[in-house]
Formats: sequence, structure tokens, C-alpha cells
Amino acid sequence: MNLHEYQAKNLFKKYNIPTTNGKLLTHSSQLDDIFNILGEENLVIKAQVHAGGRGKAGGVVITKTKQEAKETVNKLLGSKLVTYQTTSEGQPVNSLYIEKPCDIEKQLYLAFIIDRSSQRVTIMTSTEGGVEIEEVAKNNPKKIMRNKINPVVGIMPYQCRQIAFDLGLDDHQVNQMIPLLQNMYKMFLENDLSLVEVNPLVITTSGDLVCLDAKVQVDNSALYRQRKLNEIRDETQEDPRELQAEKMQLNYVSLDGNIACMVNGAGLAMATMDLIKSHGGEPANFLDVGGSTNEQRVIEAFRIILSDTKVNGILINIFGGIVRCDIIANGIIAAVEKMNMDIPLVVRLEGTNAKEGLELIRNSGLNIIEEQDLDKATIKIIELTKGN
Repeated sequence: MNLHEYQAKNLFKKYNIPTTNGKLLTHSSQLDDIFNILGEENLVIKAQVHAGGRGKAGGVVITKTKQEAKETVNKLLGSKLVTYQTTSEGQPVNSLYIEKPCDIEKQLYLAFIIDRSSQRVTIMTSTEGGVEIEEVAKNNPKKIMRNKINPVVGIMPYQCRQIAFDLGLDDHQVNQMIPLLQNMYKMFLENDLSLVEVNPLVITTSGDLVCLDAKVQVDNSALYRQRKLNEIRDETQEDPRELQAEKMQLNYVSLDGNIACMVNGAGLAMATMDLIKSHGGEPANFLDVGGSTNEQRVIEAFRIILSDTKVNGILINIFGGIVRCDIIANGIIAAVEKMNMDIPLVVRLEGTNAKEGLELIRNSGLNIIEEQDLDKATIKIIELTKGN
């Protein structure tokens, strides 16, 4: 789960991490009150969306006058912002964060991530702040420094000093950096975070460290014990199909292709998507219905799949282990009957009660193509969807 910038900065303040002060605006009528607090001139207006690249997309605007600020608020609020990290539809801008500009002398990069290969929380830093870290990794990989934290002893003062020295900080900034990193690590652990990114972490003209931006991700699997964070979740920034799938205990991720996949098991789902790609097709989604699915969940999975207007064919690949293929078959038949589907559907069943399941589909009288060989099933759905 992502937090908005203003939410992340509120969390920073709770842990005494230096950041900027601003005001949240959700309606243009609030602007006069914000003028009274921050002043009318020289304001930074930031669209609050769950996507990077806001500045390049026009979502971060520096205004010099009261009139400019009003025009910017009216233009951004209620619009959709399209960045390199969003779909072509963009993300809805339902709120703005307004603050005073910061006098910047230097921009740095700081992030806390989980490095799964080493099973450690890792601090990433770079002197190349203010630009996409992907570009730095591509053009100047040596500019990115990594420091792994031992989970037994936690973050050590010597690590903080070394990070500060590597970034070229002076004595005053080193003394600021140590508690900043220690508090950020504490925040990371206590809130079950999976990412904290500050780009840029700036050195101001007065020589102080300030987190000018804030990107925070919370581990979805831990939201049950992070109720306060879960309460501020902004579902308007999330794919409605993925939200509905989550409520139905389905694992669904929307993609850009046209062939929908319904599979049981994450590994088999990924292999199915790879197979579609290898035969020249494009998967429209990752959808794992789970190992203990039932007829109702299959019907709901169909409903989610068919809500994607890009989909013009469906491949179902089920390996019956815990789940019985005849139960899946009944769900498929019920879904097709209810939804009056007019797009090709290819079904591959293998494993427990696969013979019975295929027999049910064969005798249903519905326009469903059954195929036991996965390669042949994949090629078939690609052929049926070409040109549609």
C-alpha cells in the first residue's frame, strides 16, 4: 500500500525526521486559509497521486503570485495526471499538498528497501539526487551505495557515519544524518514498511538536511496489524479490479495485453504468462485463484477479467491438486451462462478429477474449447484472438 506524500511526511514528523511543512488542500475553497498561513507568493503546489514523475508531468508547480496559485489549483484539482508510471488514463488528483519552496544547495538520494537476496533491510544512497534512480543505475551505477543492516543488532552508529562520509557531508550534517537514519529505520520496522524513498534529500543553503520528498510503501500482508495506516488508504489511486480481487481473496494484477489468464498457483500463473509471451501473445493479467478455490470465486474471477475492455480471449489453466477440476468446471460453466460471453475461451484442466471436469465442459453445450495440452491450448487462444 502506498502513502501520499503528505501522509508520508506526517509519518516522518512522528519519528522526528526533518521534512518540510505544508498544508493539504482537497477543495479550492480552502485556498484562502492556506494563503493566510503560508502567504500568497512563492508556493509549491504538488498533486497527490501514487506515481513518480509528477514534476515532469506537470504535477508539481512553483507559483509566484496569488493568481498563479489559484489557476494551478483549479487546473490540477479534479484532473487526471499521466506520468511514466501510470497508465494512459492517469491517476485522479483529489488533493494537493502546498508548501513553501526550499533553498537547495545540493540534492542527495536516500532509500530504505528490503533486499530479498540477502534478507536484509538495505540503505541505498547516492550523491545524484533529484533524478530517477533508474537513470543513475543505468548511467552511473557506481554512484549508488548500499549498506545492509544486520537484523540482530540493528542499524549501528558507525554505519550512519560511513554513509554520511560517503555522501560528502560535513561535521554538522553528519550529526544530523545519524539520528535521521536511526529514526527512519525505527519507522521502517514499526510500521511494516517495504520501501522508504527520499528523492531528493536536500542540503539547504543553511547547511541542514531536509527530506524534500517522501515515498512510503506499507507491506500489504501486514495491514491487519497497521490499522491506523490502513485507515488512510486511498483506494481511488488503485485499480478497481485489483481491489475487488483482494476482497475475494484472489491474487490479480492488471497488465497491458489482451489474453486474460485464470490459473491456480502463482508459479503456474507466471509460467502460463511466459508461455503466452513465448508464442507471440500478450497476457492481460496475472490471476491466481488459489489452491482452495470454489465455484463462487471462479465466477467472481470471470467478472473481474471481463471488466477489462482490452480482453478479447481467456485462457484457463488449472492443475488440480488441492482443488478439484470438476468444481472449477462447474464454476466456468456457471460464469459463461450468467455473463453471455462472446469472446473465445480455452480451458486446460489437469490433475484431480480433470477427466470429470472436461466431461462437464464438453457436455455443457457452451462455446468452450477444452484442451489438455498446455502448449496447444496457448497456441489456440492466440490464434482465436488475433485480429479481434
